Amino acid sequence: MKLSPAQKQTRALVQAAAAVCEEKKGQHTRILELDPADSGLSDFFLVTSATNERQAVAIADEIELRLKRNFGVYPQSVEGRRNGEWILLDYVDFVVHVFLSERRAYYDIERLRKSARPMTPAEFDAELKAELAEKTRAVRTKSAVTVRPASAKPATKATAKAKRAKAVKKPAKKAAPARKAAPTEKKSAQTSVKRRQRSL
Repeated sequence: MKLSPAQKQTRALVQAAAAVCEEKKGQHTRILELDPADSGLSDFFLVTSATNERQAVAIADEIELRLKRNFGVYPQSVEGRRNGEWILLDYVDFVVHVFLSERRAYYDIERLRKSARPMTPAEFDAELKAELAEKTRAVRTKSAVTVRPASAKPATKATAKAKRAKAVKKPAKKAAPARKAAPTEKKSAQTSVKRRQRSL
């Protein structure tokens, strides 16, 4: 399945939020990949449970902080933070639900979204890694299959001999013409010859 850059970004955000739930000891964390029929609502639900209100608020605050700091993403709306029994962070493409355990059992979002595909954070990570590995293999096989240009063919013995023969046949450079004597040098040579003749 080929993902658009926006879908990849959404998956990275969900992965980061799920990691926060695990770090903050959220219980029974599940990622629900919603059916395309429900995708007008959102692509993913991230659902986790907390044992008390303080832990629920701590999980929600850390998710919000981490996504803001690492991705520059803010939730469109936040609900239930004051009460702490069910905190909802709406990031449009995915929604985070942090419940107290008894509230989660009462509302049972997983049952309401029967068409959704539930995954644990580990399964979600494994799926993302498998997609990345498949993409890497495709890129490597594509680069290995690319044909070398004709100029990049390895030289055979015949082509090497032809190159040597061309190098031997090149004409030698012409010698530079002899330098003519300057007019002052000519005059001094003539005067010295005349002096010798007179002395004889």
